[in-house]
Amino acid sequence: MQQIATFGAGCFWGVEWVFRQVPGVLDAVSGYAGGFIEDPDYRLVCTGTTGHAEVVQVTFDPDIVTYDQLLEVFWAMHDPTQMNRQGPDVGTQYRSVILTHSAEQRTEAEASRDRAQAGFDRPIATEIADAGAFYPAEDYHQRYYEQTGHEPYCHVLPTGLLERLGLVGSDA
Repeated sequence: MQQIATFGAGCFWGVEWVFRQVPGVLDAVSGYAGGFIEDPDYRLVCTGTTGHAEVVQVTFDPDIVTYDQLLEVFWAMHDPTQMNRQGPDVGTQYRSVILTHSAEQRTEAEASRDRAQAGFDRPIATEIADAGAFYPAEDYHQRYYEQTGHEPYCHVLPTGLLERLGLVGSDA
């Protein structure tokens, strides 16, 4: 049975691409969530006045990849100690956030955050909240990294990350 997870780790272009590399991820869609405006668009979200974050909604097969493994990828792909920014992108729309779809996901996310904290010198600033409405981003944002010829911008998957996390074999 498929499950859904939602993560915000800065610009959604790179986050989407990274999650698409994970075996067991069936789909990853860039979008907006966590705000108070219905049906926002990119221009509006970029004002920082909607409460929305750029997020990626991940559909995955838990028989292949667990939610906890997706959380490991999340912690490894960005700096969760930065408040309302990642790299060159600054604003509440770029905040680090885990939007949970069940009580079980919330419990796992909180436990994962507590374990991840040991790897950082500063406190983790990641927000953990219940998932609400998700609004897919405009078509030109979907698979953006692939559309632009893998031109680096925000996130670049560290060499060997998925292997280190045990998600693919070393020869993959």
